[in-house]
Amino acid sequence: MTPNANGDMNPCWTCRNRRVQCDLSGSPCAKCVKAGVECFDKRPLRWVKGVAIRGNLQGYSYEGSSDKLKKKPRVAKNARAKPNNPENALVKSPEIRCLPAALQDPTILNLDRVSRYYMNYYNEHICKLFIVYDSERNPFRSLISYGLHDPVLHKAILALAARHHANTGKSFNQIEAPTTPDLVNADRDALLFKHQAMEALSRIIGAGDTPKNDTTVASIFLLIFLDLLESGSDGWNFHLKGAKSLIKSYQPLLESQAGINHGPGQTLQEIWGFISMQIRSIETLGAAFLRPKLLSEFAPVSQVDIQPLETVEKSFLGCPEYLLTAIRFFSNERDTIAGSKLFEQGDLETHVHNINSMLELVRTFDSYAWALSVQRPTSSSVDMVSGLCTLSEVFKTATLIYGGRVLDAFRGNYTVQDELVSELLGLLNLLKNDDALFKCVLWAIFVAGLECRTQPQREFLIECLEIFWRDTSCLNAVNATKILQNYWAQLGSEAPSKWIFDIGCLDRDWLLL
Repeated sequence: MTPNANGDMNPCWTCRNRRVQCDLSGSPCAKCVKAGVECFDKRPLRWVKGVAIRGNLQGYSYEGSSDKLKKKPRVAKNARAKPNNPENALVKSPEIRCLPAALQDPTILNLDRVSRYYMNYYNEHICKLFIVYDSERNPFRSLISYGLHDPVLHKAILALAARHHANTGKSFNQIEAPTTPDLVNADRDALLFKHQAMEALSRIIGAGDTPKNDTTVASIFLLIFLDLLESGSDGWNFHLKGAKSLIKSYQPLLESQAGINHGPGQTLQEIWGFISMQIRSIETLGAAFLRPKLLSEFAPVSQVDIQPLETVEKSFLGCPEYLLTAIRFFSNERDTIAGSKLFEQGDLETHVHNINSMLELVRTFDSYAWALSVQRPTSSSVDMVSGLCTLSEVFKTATLIYGGRVLDAFRGNYTVQDELVSELLGLLNLLKNDDALFKCVLWAIFVAGLECRTQPQREFLIECLEIFWRDTSCLNAVNATKILQNYWAQLGSEAPSKWIFDIGCLDRDWLLL
């Protein structure tokens, strides 16, 4: 929405074009969200067939290698191209700031119209969705150039874009099949591209003598994010296992090619370093809500993929590595007690001491110092540092809650953590209007949901999950809501005590981040 000269908000172009009264609720407006159409402030740009939109050359185009103009069939004046439909070849929208080099590559001209549309959609929407702060250094955007020349990665990129586009027409409260033609097409495209990606990936993995190149792991990596958009259950852990196995087998080649530039602006090692770090983040946070020892610990055989300095321009969730280390420690301790019937008194005291020590280290972690030290976009501001500090505090507080429950498991008691829960809810409230950072906190929202006991707290968290859904269109947020509502119904007024074990015993393996 844009204000007029009087300071009032103008109705969006989409509502005016549809001849409905805009509710002026924001951007996008509620009317457009409900109708499943994209909300534009101004008339969007669109590609047209032919060399001119009006005049004597209207309807003519150059075809093939001939320089002769050929006439295209006339289209009725009232036949409007739907702005969200790839079949209408809309490849450009007013949101786009600049095209990466890959999308200016002549290779993209060889793609069909639908593929070009989704490649552009990936560039505009997906790249900024799965990174804390979007920038020219965004590793997801660097994958575009590889995808133009690799069929598996190409299809994985298209599947991500199509699934996200299809999800934008769904409702948080009632997920149903898309009804508008453009969203039906997007849903169909997503299924087709995923099938093609999985089929091609299966052929590569199944051919034992065929070398697996770097784009194979990148393709598997994107399929994990596709699962977040689809549901957040099951397939992701198999993709994670496969990616870790390939990275381990590919490590010697990475070391031998250190410093060699394999892509525009980034070395192969940088791409793999990014993927390796995000896989560690995903498995660390994901393991907290899974059955003990379901995931094998990811330990690369060398340090070639370790980044010397944390950066939010190359981070999926922005959780400080210090806190990820603590979460991995707590999960390992949980797995230890889950796999043992009895402990000797001395061993038990050692575990309790170690957990208490780690909890103290987490308590003293300085989020503000971390926010100042982390690499940020060159255009960063004081507000960005403050936001990153708050994001770190969200993860820190949720980590303390998780570690506290692991400590309770060893002690055999229940500790009231109401103050920590209230603190976490307050931090989430501070972040809920920050689109860039709030999309990073589903893990913490779910931790808070497993601990909160009052109805107002639970209603607030449902509101947070709905905001997360609006910001991301990831269906794992909707499923997280259902899991929590079922959990609350079963818990009743009882105090939550053993969720670190119970939540992993659901009918599926959920990735809630």
